[in-house]
Amino acid sequence: MPQLLRVQNFNVSSDGIGAGEDQTLERPFGHVDPGKLFGWAGATASWPMRTAPGGSRGLDDYLTRDYARNIGAEIMGRNKFGPQRGPWEDHEWQGWWGDEPPFRTPVFVLTHHERPSLTLSDTTFHFVDGDPARVLARAREAAGGKDVRLGGGVRTIREFLDADLVDTLHVAVSPVELGSGLRLWESPDELRDRFHLDVVPSPSGRVVHHLFWRK
Repeated sequence: MPQLLRVQNFNVSSDGIGAGEDQTLERPFGHVDPGKLFGWAGATASWPMRTAPGGSRGLDDYLTRDYARNIGAEIMGRNKFGPQRGPWEDHEWQGWWGDEPPFRTPVFVLTHHERPSLTLSDTTFHFVDGDPARVLARAREAAGGKDVRLGGGVRTIREFLDADLVDTLHVAVSPVELGSGLRLWESPDELRDRFHLDVVPSPSGRVVHHLFWRK
């Protein structure tokens, strides 16, 4: 089986915005309220940070569970890892997730300012500089035959799409307009030249799932 590069459970607004501007330590998604984009996943029974019983089942729950299926490594942009810009002045910063990050695989963080690898629990972060194809080759080697997840943010996904390296995408579109921010697309139809597309409204009414796979 080929190793796929997959975008899983990436969230945008109805006007294509996946993150806000002016990211800070207190606001990882900038001016955007993440609940407006991720609320569908947080309501499911399989949401990994759920602390209370219950939660929805059905399609939303299936896609939440599918997030980790057959994933052996992740690639993410630097600003998914943290809010710093420029040279790493604070090596004490170890990501948004605390001592037990949810990835449980090698993670390759794209940055023009490399730093030593960092291991927390069963996740190792590697800070790498390079073009998308070269980084993907490293991630595939580390994945041990499993697929690689492209975790975002928006600019990172666009970079790999522009390099024609993405095999499948699941983008969850929430019924809210944000007006400004980092935009994944003007319309999902922009990708139809390279991808098949199924558009599946969730029975929950919280989101519309866009499922792309390479032609």
